[in-house]
Amino acid sequence: MRPANVIAEQNHPLAIPLRSAPGNLRPPSPRLGNATRTVVRSLTVMQKEALISEANADRTWRLLSDEGAYLNGHDEAPPPLAYLSAGMVASYLNEIHALADIRKIEIDDIEVIQDNFYSMNGSFAKGTMKASAHDIELKAKISSRHDSDTLRSLILDSIASSPLNGLMRGAKESLFRLCHNGSEIDIPGSKKISDPLLPAFEEDSFDILDGNWEGVIEHTRQPSPIMNDTTTFAGGALTETQNRMLHLRVYAKRQPDGIVKIRQHVYNPHGSVFHFTSDEEGRAPSAAALISAGIGFCFMTQLGRYSAMIKKPLKSYQIIQDFHFSRGGATGKTGKAGEAAPLETHVHIRSDETDAFAQSMLEVAEQTCFLHAFCRTPLKAKLTISPLGE
Repeated sequence: MRPANVIAEQNHPLAIPLRSAPGNLRPPSPRLGNATRTVVRSLTVMQKEALISEANADRTWRLLSDEGAYLNGHDEAPPPLAYLSAGMVASYLNEIHALADIRKIEIDDIEVIQDNFYSMNGSFAKGTMKASAHDIELKAKISSRHDSDTLRSLILDSIASSPLNGLMRGAKESLFRLCHNGSEIDIPGSKKISDPLLPAFEEDSFDILDGNWEGVIEHTRQPSPIMNDTTTFAGGALTETQNRMLHLRVYAKRQPDGIVKIRQHVYNPHGSVFHFTSDEEGRAPSAAALISAGIGFCFMTQLGRYSAMIKKPLKSYQIIQDFHFSRGGATGKTGKAGEAAPLETHVHIRSDETDAFAQSMLEVAEQTCFLHAFCRTPLKAKLTISPLGE
């Protein structure tokens, strides 16, 4: 039986800013220059809300996520991987424009097209199911008087200066603390966060900032175009054995006022087109907020997926995720490559099961989370450049 469609029943915009960060949602003190704290809570098995605060930003955002038919979701909000893609391309565009200004490179117009790929392989029953992340493909379509070598150097250096570069370089094994039914328990075979467990987030009402936020993240109600290798995989993400590839594409441009407009296609498994807006001045979620939400949403999906597959319902579950990263090399004027620390995730689970169940739930969720795989896998961005209009 499909769960209730809570997002549709609430009828809220998919992105809403709060006046301030309530309770323990306040961001941690930055270790590398900036940091986010993200609380993700389950609304139903696959529908989730994220509350994100950022150390170097005035806005706290409430964002919503859902899955499609492939995970028995309602497709009411963007899937987790869409948030990561949107935040990544927004960060790249911000760095490109900032570095172009520093180097006095004139760009008349630029569109970035970004493809993200992930895979899931193995058997759930045998404990071999594992998520993987793969190299990113970027195409920059540019109108500029400068030569291709100058533009290629600009974009490659901008990619390196993005804070996200810190997650793509090397292997960042995530850190955790786990609380089951109100008591912290050990995490076999995993690294613990050195700081104490953060308590569960209990706030249910928020001081929402007045304004019209309907278009910040928009569900177009249109399906993504069909690619030759795309299959719908309706329900396929819940099968016991899997060997499947996921493919998402974003098209993005930065407006003269600094706002980044993004069109998101979910090709495989086939999903809807969503429009995202990102802004570093508080008019929309920042690139870091979108990235942080995506990682948290993806991990929460895997927690819910584990519960669904072994048919053991949860009373409640949530995570509190801290992400420490540098300022952008160009946007933050550091002149350095982007850096990031391992993610720190505090997991709170309530169930009628044993502590061993909660421990297994955490272990499997980390192993099957595409975006924790993104963090622990050295990745490259493969770049092609062409004139705008081709």
